[in-house]
Amino acid sequence: MSRAPTSVAACAILLIASACASTAPVSDIQPGQRPALESDEAGFWMAFEEFEDDLRASSLVVRDPALNRYVTGVVCNLAAAYCQDIRVYLIRHPAFNASMGPNGTMQVFTGLMLRAENEAQLAYVLGHEMGHYIRRHTLTRMRDVRNKTDAASVFGLAGAMVGVPMSGAISSGIAYASISAFGRDQEREADAIGFQMFRKAGYDPTQAARIWELLTAEAEAGDWPSPPPLFASHPPTLERRETLAGLAEEASDAPSSAYEERYQNTILQFRFDWLREDLRTRNFSGSEHLYDRLVEAGHGRGETLFFKGEIYRLRDDEGDDEKAVEAYTLAIAERDAPPEVFRSLAFVEWSRGRRAEARQAFERYLEFAPSADDRLMIEFHIEELS
Repeated sequence: MSRAPTSVAACAILLIASACASTAPVSDIQPGQRPALESDEAGFWMAFEEFEDDLRASSLVVRDPALNRYVTGVVCNLAAAYCQDIRVYLIRHPAFNASMGPNGTMQVFTGLMLRAENEAQLAYVLGHEMGHYIRRHTLTRMRDVRNKTDAASVFGLAGAMVGVPMSGAISSGIAYASISAFGRDQEREADAIGFQMFRKAGYDPTQAARIWELLTAEAEAGDWPSPPPLFASHPPTLERRETLAGLAEEASDAPSSAYEERYQNTILQFRFDWLREDLRTRNFSGSEHLYDRLVEAGHGRGETLFFKGEIYRLRDDEGDDEKAVEAYTLAIAERDAPPEVFRSLAFVEWSRGRRAEARQAFERYLEFAPSADDRLMIEFHIEELS
């Protein structure tokens, strides 16, 4: 059974119980450092450690050893001195997000890894989160919340967090994030610290601004009326792009690399599942923008074109059936087209009254996926169309 409600309540109680603790400025956390047992920071760590226990058992954690080694290796490349203090958890979730608790718990969402074009872009985001960790921004933020919030409000917040429409450790993690959301000055500071680590590790400095530009363009193309919560506390987009571009220009004379091929080869086997999870958000316009970018980049074109066709099949607006067929046809022309493209093409053709084409597509699906779980159903459909 999940202990998320307990964790959230514990966090709220710790905020209240530490009301008389110090508000003095904090220094950077040092490698191997742990807070004094009598401090309010130790209480915050205890709450996050309980959250980490839940997270460790969560079914949403990606446990593939090679992928975990790769991402952990990026973290250690950024800050080798802190490598032993940080535990990386890859979270199966379609959102573009990463976060880090004060005790060294780092969460990296698969939605971020799907959107990053190369290792450098991933490294910039992780370096930013490590900037928050090193500067101990969570401690500063939690003290600020505690000092400005009365006990009733904190308990009200805890109750609201228990009702977050996700369960277990991920729900608890989002709750913690809502308490410890960083201010814009802290975000700027994390950018600066993260960029220093990022450049020292030899990454292409232009990729820091690039990943932010990609995320902004996708958000603007999306179906949702308001921008993602990630934008709320961060500096204005134009300011951030200009700042990061300026930092990149200053560092442009140093050797660097984006490590695109290494990154894409590492995530290739996971992209199908990540694309499927993204499609389930039903943010069709945002997904269409993302998939067009991935197709243009040239990695996994067949599977990405398949999911682009799925956007049109599921959205089913006027003219979407033609768009779906076009996307599926382009996918089939690629070597990495998944067998499912023939099944989806068959259903669209059937809905258009093209029975012979539908039957042929169903037959090709079974040819490429002879052990498909839905084989009996597809054979029944083939018989119907005969």
